[in-house]
Formats: sequence, structure tokens, C-alpha cells
Amino acid sequence: MDLVFIKQLTVETTIGAYDWEKTIKQTLLLDIEMAWDNTAPAEHDDLTKALDYATVSQRLTTWLSEQKIELIETVAERVAAILLDEFAITWLRLTVHKPDAVSNAAGVGVTIERGVKV
Repeated sequence: MDLVFIKQLTVETTIGAYDWEKTIKQTLLLDIEMAWDNTAPAEHDDLTKALDYATVSQRLTTWLSEQKIELIETVAERVAAILLDEFAITWLRLTVHKPDAVSNAAGVGVTIERGVKV
């Protein structure tokens, strides 16, 4: 299984359960690993056969910047659904980091895996 990855995709969104969080934008960082067969894109040097990480990044950035979500768990599940449904990915591992959420921690977050490893 080959992997295409995006590390620390930085997105500004409305995220949080507290009233004050619902009125501001906060930063989320996404680490994404996606199963993809890189044989055909590499053989033909053809972007149309590749999982285009720029397109994936733009789709997620646009979607997240428009959302108002309370939980990072919800972000993770919805982002995973977008990736699986729209990009024909069979498996992914996604970590959503919320830096500065806890004053004495570099960040908090969740990691999920969805789909089937082939």
C-alpha cells in the first residue's frame, strides 16, 4: 500500500464548545495519510492519475473555514467522510490538532483511521 500524506495542513475555523469560542476563528492542524496506488501516476508521470494533494488541501481548507463545529471529533469524522466519498480513497489516518487549547500543552487532538487497508 502506498501513502500520500499532508502534514500540518493549517486551517482557520470556528471550533469549540464554549460560548467565547463560537465567536472567533481558531487554528486547526491536520495530518492526513491516504492510501493510494502510486504506480500509474509514477509510470506515466501523470498528475491526472495521482491523488492531488493540492486539490485535497484546498477542498478541506475551504470546507473547514466555512464551518462552525464544537468538537474536533466531529471535524475528524466529517473530514474523513469527505476524503472517502469525494476522492475515492480506500483508507486514511487523520489527526486533528487543536494547538493552544490547553494552556500547559502544545496541543490536543484526535486520531482516527477509516476505510480498509488494501
